[in-house]
Amino acid sequence: MDIKSFVLKKAQEAKEGARAIAKISSERKNSALIKMADALKKKTKELQRENRKDLAAAQKKGLSKAMIDRLTLTTQRIEDMAKGLIEIAALPDPVGEIIKMWRRPNGMEVGRMRVPIGTIAIIYESRPNVTADATGLCLKAGNAVILRGGSEAINSNLAIVNILRGVLRSEGIHEGVVTFINIPDREAVMEMLKLEGTIDLVIPRGGEGLIRAVTENSRIPVLKHYKGVCHVFVDRDADFRMAEDICFNAKVQRPGTCNAMETMLVDGKIARKFLPAAIKRFKDAGVLLKGCPATLKIDKSLEAAKEEDFHAEYLDKILNIKIVKDVDDAMEHIAKYSSAHTDSIVTKDYGKAMRFLREVDSASVFVNASTRLSDGFQFGLGAEMGISTDKIHARGPMGLEELTCTKFIVFGSGQLRV
Repeated sequence: MDIKSFVLKKAQEAKEGARAIAKISSERKNSALIKMADALKKKTKELQRENRKDLAAAQKKGLSKAMIDRLTLTTQRIEDMAKGLIEIAALPDPVGEIIKMWRRPNGMEVGRMRVPIGTIAIIYESRPNVTADATGLCLKAGNAVILRGGSEAINSNLAIVNILRGVLRSEGIHEGVVTFINIPDREAVMEMLKLEGTIDLVIPRGGEGLIRAVTENSRIPVLKHYKGVCHVFVDRDADFRMAEDICFNAKVQRPGTCNAMETMLVDGKIARKFLPAAIKRFKDAGVLLKGCPATLKIDKSLEAAKEEDFHAEYLDKILNIKIVKDVDDAMEHIAKYSSAHTDSIVTKDYGKAMRFLREVDSASVFVNASTRLSDGFQFGLGAEMGISTDKIHARGPMGLEELTCTKFIVFGSGQLRV
């Protein structure tokens, strides 16, 4: 079977699965999710055995530390995958929810009801946990998912999919609900993107190049998850210890993620007091620091930051430091360089905090918290399908509600158009 025929067959199977899962009760969906979580935990050793094959291939190819970190399935990460599925099961089912009703002068009642989107294709790189997260969210929201992971995670993803489909089979649920494209060729993705009418939505997760390629070639609506160029602004009215802890966590806790801080902005009024201790802490953690001219006057050992550095998503232990005049200057910098993912302010000034929340145009905006918390699981969504930097349909971490759309419903009593 050629690639075009293979992809079409998989997509048709998923569409059949979407019709089946849309009719299934919340109780059956929740039961399947809980059993999937249990199956993943029971097969931890099997998953890690397959994952080691991918890690060995990744090291042989010379993939970056950030990519290898994303690829690795530790026992804790498998536990987290299972925990995410259990949390999704515990969440209210959005399908069938009537979110608004109003009565018209002729007596008919008009409303909106949440319904599944249908068949959702997700194209992603490196992170095998996305396989379980996407499956759980799509299933609970009444959708079928077509998974197309990167070639670097082929063994890990296939192992996870086989476990999840095994549970569907045992529960009597159509296996097309979880469909996996196990062909690494780019042509498979290009064929998927032509299947309007069979696939309802495409969500790409990965590098900027992947997302742009999907957006430019897709005939299907695309929900984009562009790069994460995230900022933390340390205001003159910040608590220094809190600010240092937040910035350190935002950069160092897991630098290979899209919600890690790439630029730390510091109010010029406090820069000489705040930066020396913060710089030392970053250096001790092995972070390569790049500073603006004003920062270099405080510490000449830093590299000079170039214009292109402020646009960069490093996904590594590299950090830009920029001294700004005040909160307005900080917001100007963010408006110019941010990818509209997540930006944070550290301050004790309520007025400035509220201005930052209102005026910074990003999917998630924080006050006195690390950007690393920009995550569906941390927000209580159970897990996330991705973080949308679009403004239409969904924005920010995408949970269950974002994987539904609405339709109008009308209750009448014989009304006619006159």
